[in-house]
Amino acid sequence: MSPERGLDRRQVLELGQCAWIGNNLNILVLGPTGGGKSFLACALGTAAICLGYSVRYFRTSRLLHALGQARQEAAYSNLLRSLAPIDLVILDVMMPGMDGLETIRRIRQDSLVPIIVLSALGEENDKIQALNLGADDYLTKPFGVGELLARVLAVLRRSLWSEASTRQGLITRGEISVDLERHLVMVRGEPVELTPTEFNLLVYLMENAGKVLQHHTILQHVWGPEYGPESEYLRVYVGRLRQKIELDPSNPHYLITERGIGYSFEG
Repeated sequence: MSPERGLDRRQVLELGQCAWIGNNLNILVLGPTGGGKSFLACALGTAAICLGYSVRYFRTSRLLHALGQARQEAAYSNLLRSLAPIDLVILDVMMPGMDGLETIRRIRQDSLVPIIVLSALGEENDKIQALNLGADDYLTKPFGVGELLARVLAVLRRSLWSEASTRQGLITRGEISVDLERHLVMVRGEPVELTPTEFNLLVYLMENAGKVLQHHTILQHVWGPEYGPESEYLRVYVGRLRQKIELDPSNPHYLITERGIGYSFEG
């Protein structure tokens, strides 16, 4: 996100429960309230100082109150659109006044802002549910400052990759073409909109067409070195890609599951 689209500080003070504003980095945190700064606030503050960001901290309950009172979809959408300049949302599924999973769904109706979910629920189905609704990452409590920082940086890196990429060229496999410089995907002659992570995943699989890639290898390349055992992430994202590029997602032609191993791109 460019500096020109930076978050209005007065708007954060009025609408955000918690937000840290650094050099071109705006993070909104939705989670349990309490006296003083939370562990999350201190962790992000420490991380930002280490990275050279100046940090401002705000707290108000207006946003969560508004979320809990917004009964009509239109009113909710208008509220969330006002948060568009934020670079990252960190959301605790147990936040008061609003269901965390429902908040993810509603945010995704209007925005592709990266979302990290924090939860004490560590079962695979809980992660898949949040990822299916549009979360970019899922961090199970308890976690340390280092792990949180690594995930924040990884999510921001993935979300901003398309702006910083210098790759050029065209990849064509069957009826799918990818323009690496313009980040344009065409499927059977029609443009298909992908998120940065979906785009990176598709490109990596297409660049290695015909090869069986292991879960760990794909996660390390696309998500980053912080990842490896999170095979549920791949199931969700491959499922999203199939919905967008396959004629019959239940019987894929391009994105093939290699059971117990990983995935391959055929075509």
